[in-house]
Amino acid sequence: MAASGYPLILLFFLCLHVLHRAKCQPFIGVNYGLVADNLPPPAASAKLLQSTTIQKVRLYGSDPAVIKALANTGIEIVIGASNGDVPGLASDPNIARAWVETNVVPYYPASKIILIAVGNELTTITDRNLMSQLLPAMRNVQTALEAASLGGGKIKVTTVHVMSVLGRSEPPSAGAFNPDHADILKGVLEFNSETGSPFAINPYPFFAYQDDPRPDTLAFCLFQPNPGRPDPNTNIKYMNMFDAQVDAVHSALSAMGFKDVEIVVAETGWPYKGDPTEAGATIENAQAYNKNLIAHLKSMVGTPLMPGKVIDTYLFALYDENLKPGKASERAFGLFRPDLTMTYDIGLTRTTNNQTSMAPQSPRTRLPPAAAPTRQTFPAPPQMILPSPVSPSDKNSGQTDVHNSTPRSASLAHICRSLSISSSMLFASVLYATIVCL
Repeated sequence: MAASGYPLILLFFLCLHVLHRAKCQPFIGVNYGLVADNLPPPAASAKLLQSTTIQKVRLYGSDPAVIKALANTGIEIVIGASNGDVPGLASDPNIARAWVETNVVPYYPASKIILIAVGNELTTITDRNLMSQLLPAMRNVQTALEAASLGGGKIKVTTVHVMSVLGRSEPPSAGAFNPDHADILKGVLEFNSETGSPFAINPYPFFAYQDDPRPDTLAFCLFQPNPGRPDPNTNIKYMNMFDAQVDAVHSALSAMGFKDVEIVVAETGWPYKGDPTEAGATIENAQAYNKNLIAHLKSMVGTPLMPGKVIDTYLFALYDENLKPGKASERAFGLFRPDLTMTYDIGLTRTTNNQTSMAPQSPRTRLPPAAAPTRQTFPAPPQMILPSPVSPSDKNSGQTDVHNSTPRSASLAHICRSLSISSSMLFASVLYATIVCL
């Protein structure tokens, strides 16, 4: 092959990769909580998920009905072992083996389980004995997977951490873990590194906003125009809170010698309503945060300390959970209502040129004005949604409709005859990315 052909081949595969990532959005997931008494059947939820560009689902447990409903959908699944399961899993390898035989083996590989989260936000619990059992529980589950021929990276094991696992997060370059958890975290991170499993974290700019009275904080949290916040150690100017929080975790990992451990955002979101004391909990802000976060991820720019690296991110949440205790915001994170209509549109709908999503949409209504934050006297910054640098101008960037009246083979032959080699390769990459995401 002539040397001049190599750049064309590189262009082809580059376009193939970029277009596939941008259109399929394999890095976008959603949390599917079940603390509610009004949720639709799992089969209806599985169909809803297939009508979106969401590629991953995180469950907090291992509900068999949900796992079976997601079988043969291609959607990747994270399942969880509860905090209450940890002592048993840690104390007896046979209990861990039975857990895997019950909750994983009957469903895999039809249900595409990729990760098991052992425990959730355990560092928020004051029981040091329970925290000390976390690593043995993770190791026993990993051993049980290997015994079932599901090791070797097929299904990985981790745990999920709350942001307070950091003792310092500002500036991002100075991120460091809380010394109170250093001994436990070191062992967990050694396990993550050995097995290639991710460090899962729950960053919520919404909660950071509650504690930060600076005038630009809301815009900074919502990915909206703002002056930015410089990191004096690196001279990097951060333009949004999400990047700042994720990079603080990256700095903490680096400081402990684990900079190569992958970060996964297990939860992030914004409530669309809350108690009167919960500043910024409005439907406009929730839509702005989630939509702009997705645009940021789709741009594939990464974060300042991890440029070009897209973080797998699970939005919170698929539905409201009306039985959750706590503040009103705890029951108002749902992207969809129990009747399967969207709470608000953030561009996740899978569409073609000729039809709208399978997901029902509510009638368009004029949104009420956002409630002014109770602890501030200045108005909230304008709710400007930043378009994705990658997506088309259409707000629901969907799939190209290849099911038209012209036979696909005849159309391709005609186009390829009229295009140069490089253009044909580019066209083929676009067609491939479109077809695989349908």
